[in-house]
Amino acid sequence: MARVALVTGGIRGIGAAIARALQTAGYRVAVTFAGNTKAADAFHAETAIPVFQWDVGDFAACATGVKQVEAALGPIDVLVNNAGIVRDSALHKMAKEQWDMVVNTDLNALFNMCRPVIEGMRSRRFGRIINISSINGQKGQFGQTNYAAAKAGELGFTRALALENARAGITVNAICPGYTHTEMLDAVSPEVMASAILPQIPVGRLGRPEEIARAVVFLAADDAGFITGSTLSINGGQYMS
Repeated sequence: MARVALVTGGIRGIGAAIARALQTAGYRVAVTFAGNTKAADAFHAETAIPVFQWDVGDFAACATGVKQVEAALGPIDVLVNNAGIVRDSALHKMAKEQWDMVVNTDLNALFNMCRPVIEGMRSRRFGRIINISSINGQKGQFGQTNYAAAKAGELGFTRALALENARAGITVNAICPGYTHTEMLDAVSPEVMASAILPQIPVGRLGRPEEIARAVVFLAADDAGFITGSTLSINGGQYMS
C-alpha cells in the first residue's frame, strides 16, 4: 500500500508544490490549512487531495487533526512541517504578539505535529520527517528576529529529533529555501526585485516551489534512510554554509 504523507500549510506556494509532487510520486497525501477556505476548496478541486483545517500552533488541535487524517488515509509515514507565517518588524518596534504568533506557528508547531506521530512511526520502524526552515534561519535577516529565531530553532529541533530516532528507522531532515517565487514575493515591485533581491542570488533568479518539492520527495523516499539530521540549502548560492 502507498505510504501516507501529511503536509502542513499545503494549499498554496511551496506547500502545495510539495503535496502535488508527493502525490505524483505515488504517496497518499493530505494537507492542512489554517483559514483560507476558498484556497483550500480550489486546491482540493484541482488535486483531489484531502484538506484538513486546524491551527498547527494548537497542540490539542494537532492531536485531533492527526487522528482524523489517519482515520481517513492510514498511519502517517511522512510528515512535512511546512506551515509558517511572518510578522516582520525591527525588535525595538516589535509587539509581543508578533513574536508569539511567529514562534508558535513556525517553531512550536514542530512539537505539536511531531509528538502525535512519532510513537506510531517508532512502533512501525519507519518515518520521514521533513522540516521546511529558511535561509533566514541560517543567516538572519533585518526585521525578522522572530522568524529567524523560529527557523533557526527548527534546525536544532531537526538534529536532536534525528539523533533520538535514528535507530528506529526514522529520518529527520530540514530544507532551507532561499527566495522562492510564491504569492508572498508577488507583492514585491519589479524595481525592488531587480535592484535589491536578484543581485543577492548568484544564479540570478528566484527559486521555484517545484524545486523545493523535488528535494522533499527525495528525502521522503524509502531509500533515503542514510540521510538524517541534515540541512539542505536550496537558495541559488545566496548563502553557503
